[in-house]
Amino acid sequence: MLIDLHCHSVYSLDNHLEPEVLIEAAIRRGLDGVCFTEHYSVEASWPLDRMPLPENFLVLRGAEVSTDCGHVLVYGVSDDTWNRWGRNMYLNLAEVIESVHSLGGICVPAHPFRGWESLGEKIYQYEGFDGVETHNGVDGPMQVKAAMMAATRMGLPSVGGSDCHYAHQVGRACTEFQDPINCMSEVVAAIKAGRCRGRMLRKGPE
Repeated sequence: MLIDLHCHSVYSLDNHLEPEVLIEAAIRRGLDGVCFTEHYSVEASWPLDRMPLPENFLVLRGAEVSTDCGHVLVYGVSDDTWNRWGRNMYLNLAEVIESVHSLGGICVPAHPFRGWESLGEKIYQYEGFDGVETHNGVDGPMQVKAAMMAATRMGLPSVGGSDCHYAHQVGRACTEFQDPINCMSEVVAAIKAGRCRGRMLRKGPE
């Protein structure tokens, strides 16, 4: 089962990609689902709950969080109560991990070797990550390779997502799950169990 676990729409406020267009692009790409990870907020994507969605296509919601060490993908929380600081930027990474875990969610470093917005070598200094985004549709082969090495070194499962902000980027990278996924709780369980892997759906290392 193929799910793009890192998608941005107009609700991230940094692009004009409507959710309907994003979903249509994912279906054309042959994906089984997508996860909207709008910047800073799970609640930003609440309008999706009122949208008519295609049958047999999974639409999930998470968030991409900006910490003092880099960006982190958050899955498995239903609202923004994880954010107890009342601001969006440069949150303390260790505190974010603790807060998300206390609510039953998981944290995955996003595009960890891209540059200033990523953890880089600091990824090894923190405990509590539940996986590593090894395959990101915006990253190049060297960044993907470094992330894969980090996941192996840390003994963590790999995930993938396109990091799309435009329709043509949807599904460039995704997560392949070994078992059927029907909801976010099953995504969380599969990542914790290591029953998934990141994949590129364009030319790149796998």
